[in-house]
Amino acid sequence: MKKTTKSNIWKLYLIKISKWFMLFMPYIVPFYTSNSLDMQQVMILQAVYSVSIVALEIPSGYFADVIGRRRTLIIGCILGTIGFSIYSFSYGFLGFLLAELVLGFGQSFISGADSAMLYDSLLDNKKEKEYIKYEGRMVSYGNIAEACAGIIGGLLALISLRSNFYVQTGISVLAIPAAILLVEPASHKRLRVFTFRTILHVVKDSLFINKELRTNIFLSAVIGTATLTMAWFAQPYFKHIGLPFSLYGLLWTLLNLTAGLAAMAAYRVETRFGPRRCVLAIAILIPAAYLLLGSMDSLWALIILFIFYIIRGFATPVLKDYIHRLSASEVRATVLSVRNFLIRLCFVLVGPTMGMLTDSKGLQTALFFGGCVFLVLGLLFAILFRKYSR
Repeated sequence: MKKTTKSNIWKLYLIKISKWFMLFMPYIVPFYTSNSLDMQQVMILQAVYSVSIVALEIPSGYFADVIGRRRTLIIGCILGTIGFSIYSFSYGFLGFLLAELVLGFGQSFISGADSAMLYDSLLDNKKEKEYIKYEGRMVSYGNIAEACAGIIGGLLALISLRSNFYVQTGISVLAIPAAILLVEPASHKRLRVFTFRTILHVVKDSLFINKELRTNIFLSAVIGTATLTMAWFAQPYFKHIGLPFSLYGLLWTLLNLTAGLAAMAAYRVETRFGPRRCVLAIAILIPAAYLLLGSMDSLWALIILFIFYIIRGFATPVLKDYIHRLSASEVRATVLSVRNFLIRLCFVLVGPTMGMLTDSKGLQTALFFGGCVFLVLGLLFAILFRKYSR
């Protein structure tokens, strides 16, 4: 690669690792319950986080296309550090709410801009056809980081559940210098003006005019919502099947390690089977895992959860690549932000509903409901993918 952009790859990997090295995640639900929150409040917090992302998701993507991905990533990394600092010193719902708002704003500046920076760095050097390989590595490193965090987070949790957030704040600081040292790719032609009309034009083209791009965005959004939702219901499921609390961190580690290895292999699998077969498999297997988990209540169900994480690791780089291929460089971050916007918007609708069902009807009913929703939507967009794909 050219000298100016060669180092962008490892810097983006470092940002990804810092962002996904989530020490608190394996024990986040017990942390909330220890602060007197029920499952519905937990999902409301995550819905608020999603709403805060939704509020700035598309404008921040367009912001990245105008002022550059590097500056946008710097802002996102700084806000992430502030958000975890607030979490460290909060003890109730309102404090956590403020932290989620700040973290959501920070995430909106990172999502879209990081993948756009990666793709354009590869495009700069005529390696864009290898995007799935590099995005797979980035997803894999993120999952491996989350896996390692599960082990370390478990040790920190023995001190106190709050100590995870103290250390998390320090880790989030590492992303800031990595973002500062990024170099804007020459292939990225910045938009000259920041206008609301231009944002609407990109959204209109992505969701209404370009049928192939629209289908890919909605398909990716449905699968992204399904994988995001499962991340928040895995721990309640551990409790449901009677898994010892001491094993939460270990299992979380193994699940994310599995997803990371699957992401590394995504490039070869997609090349071997082709887009249409891969998309159909993703659209069926992700919801099927929900339905099976909703009908099982033994430790054997963990096998289904591992299969789910394999498909999750494979799906993310593959579906993102299909969107990249259909997006122009000057609006790439905006288009990716449209996709992330839909994921968070869908989660706002599905997450609290499943949380309410869990509290009132039971966890398995909530999982079965989610499986039905994701199966119908997934198959719909998989069929449209086959219709419109070139």
